[in-house]
Amino acid sequence: MARPETPSVSVAAPNIILIGPMGSGKTTIGRLLAVRLRLPFVDSDARITEATGVDIPTIFAIEGESGFREREYRTLKDIAGEPTGKVLATGGGAILDPRNRSLLRTMGEVIYLDVGVDEQLRRLRHDRHRPLLQVENLPQRLQDLASQRVPFYLETAHFRVVGDRLKSDQVLRRILRYLQQRTVPS
Repeated sequence: MARPETPSVSVAAPNIILIGPMGSGKTTIGRLLAVRLRLPFVDSDARITEATGVDIPTIFAIEGESGFREREYRTLKDIAGEPTGKVLATGGGAILDPRNRSLLRTMGEVIYLDVGVDEQLRRLRHDRHRPLLQVENLPQRLQDLASQRVPFYLETAHFRVVGDRLKSDQVLRRILRYLQQRTVPS
């Protein structure tokens, strides 16, 4: 059986930025997209852990969420000052800070990987490394986070991909089609 053809894309935007909730696939899709487009891949959470030498749960434990969010802003600001032409995966809460929302939109093409709470539960039910998910009632916590964050994801994004029950290659193809349409002269 022949594989479906994936469009060839030349990226017009200086960067491609992936936003979305925990478990939406930002890192997975980001890596695949970077390989496909022959661009470097950057994960803002990984940059934070590299700079601090500790994992995110440790930062949350020592500095709290507000301390982590300030580090996140400074990291995104540093990335914005680097040469363009990369795929960037952000943390799920990066859009909480209005400075980040504005910054991300100026950095490039922002793509919202949208997954519902049921899909997040399916993907994250065994996760023990995300500090915001270490609660008794995980479904309620995810619903609360979605209620708080979805408006900010929608405000920040140039394009939205609903990824519930989609495989990574299906999400990737939707993003590539969108990018290709963005680069076709009108």
